[in-house]
Amino acid sequence: MADKTFGPQGWTPERLGSLTGKTYLITGATAGAGFQATRTLLSNGATVVMLNRSVEKSTDAVTKLKEEFGAGAEVSFVKMDLSVLDSVREAAATVLKSVSRIDALICNAAIAQVPEQRITADGFESMLGTNHYGHFLLSGLLFERIEESKGRIVVVSSLGYKMGIRTIQFDDMNWDHNYHQNKTYSQSKLAQMMFAYELQDRLAKAGKTDVKVYVCHPGSSRTSLITTSGNFATRMMFGLMSLSPMVQSAEKGSYPEVMCATEDGLEQRALYGPTGRNEWVGPVGKGTLEPFAYDKNTTRRLWDLSEKEVGFEWNL
Repeated sequence: MADKTFGPQGWTPERLGSLTGKTYLITGATAGAGFQATRTLLSNGATVVMLNRSVEKSTDAVTKLKEEFGAGAEVSFVKMDLSVLDSVREAAATVLKSVSRIDALICNAAIAQVPEQRITADGFESMLGTNHYGHFLLSGLLFERIEESKGRIVVVSSLGYKMGIRTIQFDDMNWDHNYHQNKTYSQSKLAQMMFAYELQDRLAKAGKTDVKVYVCHPGSSRTSLITTSGNFATRMMFGLMSLSPMVQSAEKGSYPEVMCATEDGLEQRALYGPTGRNEWVGPVGKGTLEPFAYDKNTTRRLWDLSEKEVGFEWNL
């Protein structure tokens, strides 16, 4: 059933007021939903710092955005590869030196459907390492600045969280024995959600209610995610699907993350995204959240393991 909070059209950027004086950090913003979210934030006067892997693509994106919004548009980038923890640490240090406030950190970047098992420089399965561990560390390193700004952490997940084993495979986190491009991706997106819901609990327990943590997903959108990391068959299938009405534009796919970064009065223990057919497309609002995504024993265990694996303890 569609969420009626925002009326029949759901949440749209028309609800945004001026964002002048606010600063948003967004990972993976050179294309797709991340780029569109950056456009929307800039068009309302915000400052946006993109955290991207490619210097070349970032430079192109900044050029395009300044062409659209004027040379004075407050948009810049910091080079960061989420799959390399040292790169995340360096980028966070740069941000802390140069960015005085963080109204929201939008954890948007992801890799998906990697056809064969790949291991990151730090020894993690590539999708878990990039999508979960990289963002877990980044959020932790920037947390104090976010807290000082009474800011938010927005985790962009995927409906794919339901398509795997619906829990964390703790006895084989890298899927050495049963790697599967979809199920392993599903675990990485579930891990991101579990991080968010566990963080909510820890913030509540510590009385740190100034920081809000929200989880959303873009639905089924025409972004470059599958085309950049899926295998040929997956790319072909998604290419055909993307011509159908069951897939929406990357711009619409960006609405949930912009909403979670800006809108007041949202629920934290929720999943925001399209509320139409299959929750793939349609008006943006509060969708269906499966309880296994916040199973307490699993979220706590994953948190402890994540701190150990990235070598960082959150100070909450």
